[in-house]
Amino acid sequence: MRKNSNKIILPVLLAIGLFPAHSHAQHTVTADWGKTQLISKTTPTLQLVENPMVRPGSPIHKSVFKALKDLQADYLRYVPWFPYPKMAVAELRPPTRTETFWDFTYLDSTMQAVIEATKGHPVVINFSTTPAWMWETENKVPYPEDPYKTTWSYNQGTKLRDPSMKELADYYVRVFRWYTQGGFTDELGKFHKSGHYYKIPYWEVLNEPDLEHNISPPLYTAMYDAIVSELKKISPETKFVGISVAFSNSPEYFEYFLNAKNHKRGVTVEGISYHHYSTPSFEGQTLESYQYTFFEKADAFLDRVRYIENIRKRLSPQCFTMINELGVILRGPEVSGPIDNNYWNLAGALYAHLFLELTKMGIDVVGESQLVGYPSQFPDVSMVNWQNGNGNARYWVLKLLIDNFHPGDKLVQTNSNVPGVATQGFVGLNSKKILLINKKNTRVEMTLPQATGAAKINYVDITTGENPPGSAMVSDGKIVLEPFSVAVVEL
Repeated sequence: MRKNSNKIILPVLLAIGLFPAHSHAQHTVTADWGKTQLISKTTPTLQLVENPMVRPGSPIHKSVFKALKDLQADYLRYVPWFPYPKMAVAELRPPTRTETFWDFTYLDSTMQAVIEATKGHPVVINFSTTPAWMWETENKVPYPEDPYKTTWSYNQGTKLRDPSMKELADYYVRVFRWYTQGGFTDELGKFHKSGHYYKIPYWEVLNEPDLEHNISPPLYTAMYDAIVSELKKISPETKFVGISVAFSNSPEYFEYFLNAKNHKRGVTVEGISYHHYSTPSFEGQTLESYQYTFFEKADAFLDRVRYIENIRKRLSPQCFTMINELGVILRGPEVSGPIDNNYWNLAGALYAHLFLELTKMGIDVVGESQLVGYPSQFPDVSMVNWQNGNGNARYWVLKLLIDNFHPGDKLVQTNSNVPGVATQGFVGLNSKKILLINKKNTRVEMTLPQATGAAKINYVDITTGENPPGSAMVSDGKIVLEPFSVAVVEL
């Protein structure tokens, strides 16, 4: 390597495959290690959604939670949600004058596995589904007796039957006490013992309220305040996350929720969250066109993030931001079909691109969705193979990022003439690394000019499949970056 004015010139990436005898114009990346542009505050992480494939008894249960433990991720977002009411709602029937119907049978087992697999790391818990009987509906809302059978019609009603929201807040108080205080006293004065004393550092209030019950910003803010004001009495140290909308293209939620004037006295906004999934533009698109569509939609989302961050900084500069569902959705949740193996690499590269750009914006948490999907439950969003539990490229890209980039790293000035490849130099504790993301379905050829020392390269690409990241040493020579490769060069 030639050092000049604290710069290192290096070509981008991997000693994978054969380099053709002919040569194109030299592609290089320059990182000015002494010129810090910003200091990262961003943590890459993931979401785990409750479903039958993560349950005890599932053929991949052990593999899934080993994979989760191996990630060593901070801020895992765990969400039991409405398609499986028996696994998401602790009180499926309203209390009577003589009886209550609390049942944590299906809620406890996955929660326990989550807590064990994330030991030593902060988690974000979101019991997102409110009991349907708390909402005004024309008829009683049915749910399957089989806890593993899905229903997409459980979230009915747009108006709470108790406008004071005491009923709603009391429900969450009891769920929270069940998991943090060893048990709770029910509506009839009976104590229910759990034996759980979990520490829950972050609690997110509801999920995608713009879709689930079509909750307006004022109603959601009132629900948030009712829940948080009671849970803070139990656990003042717990931080609460709000909004969690599916779509970020309307500013109303952010303008209303982030304005302190719209909250109860004593309730401070501590954190917000929202989501993004890139989707095909039309039915029948191929992988070749996905590479353009998905990144274009991701970049449009990034523009909205900039807008939302301006709102946050203006109204609630003290609060953090968790963008905790990021991914790609090809079809509806119950629509199955063949998935190209290289799709997983494209989806992994998309997440890496979003992680890098959101790091530049100062977003606190960037969460990939979701650990386990399968036919009937968004199979194209999965980070593991639902047949054998092995991590796919999306999983291994996340692990590569978690292992190499941390809050406190310095992002340095990085220049590149490599088309279709995102590049960024990071200075960490005793390390200098360059993140490389090939956003195209083509190989990119490069050289490492005048290298005087060995560079270590770890990568996830179409050659690594469901295996851990590949590794190679490149000292001086020519390099190839495979389609949709995500790689880290360590100097």
